[in-house]
Amino acid sequence: MDRIQSAIAKARAARQGDAPTGRARAADPGTGLGAIAEAWNAMPSVTLDPKRLRAGRMVAYHGGQEAAPFDMMRTKLVYQLRERGWTRVAITSPGSGSGKTTTCLNLAFSLARQPELRVMALELDLQRPSMTGLLGLGSGHRFASVLEGMRRPEDELLRVGPNLAIGVTSERVAHSSELLASSRTGAEIDAIEDRFRPDVMLFDMPPVLVGDDTLAFADQVDCALIIAEAEQSTVSEIDRAGEILAEHVQILGVVLNKCRFSESGTGYSHGD
Repeated sequence: MDRIQSAIAKARAARQGDAPTGRARAADPGTGLGAIAEAWNAMPSVTLDPKRLRAGRMVAYHGGQEAAPFDMMRTKLVYQLRERGWTRVAITSPGSGSGKTTTCLNLAFSLARQPELRVMALELDLQRPSMTGLLGLGSGHRFASVLEGMRRPEDELLRVGPNLAIGVTSERVAHSSELLASSRTGAEIDAIEDRFRPDVMLFDMPPVLVGDDTLAFADQVDCALIIAEAEQSTVSEIDRAGEILAEHVQILGVVLNKCRFSESGTGYSHGD
């Protein structure tokens, strides 16, 4: 843990000039709207199967009553990001099985239904990647190779519609903590943001209490959302995860997932 904390401190000092909070913004290279549109159009486009999405509880893809909780989350999130000038959001949980990946994707779909927003959802839970299964994308995808400098972003990012890009990895990645903590990964994420200019970048991160991967990447994000599982995540686990994260990144809040008891017409329940 000391190694990770030291690496985070050094990286943040280098990137922020020792600013007290937040993540330093990359310098604006003056990318025009035409160049941004060209970069997005260069991504391979995929069409997702609505039946597969519904089976995986991707309720925010088309919107409607079931998507209402995610749309409310979207509105609050966009307000917070715009108010602070932030872009990058880590989505994590205390332990496994809390539904953070499903939440991340539903939130991305909800955001992308606002056509003026460019949205990215990037899978960095590299020990247990699950987005390909939830989205029905099959094997052969390895967004992690972009972080390793082996592939270009447009070779691995998948465009869903005009304004949503998803980066997924089909198989487990060895030495994920070292990869996420590396300066190369930071440079690649900066390059993606500079080229594609997303308004919101969502990072599906591993659970905080099962390893150090999320802390290894903490200096790369502006803030974090913690997804807790009703009747499973204990108060002590949520508090502990929040305390650990708060040492390194701003916490936007805790989302209680898989609620069985809620007001009629407003509740939802899903898993990873």
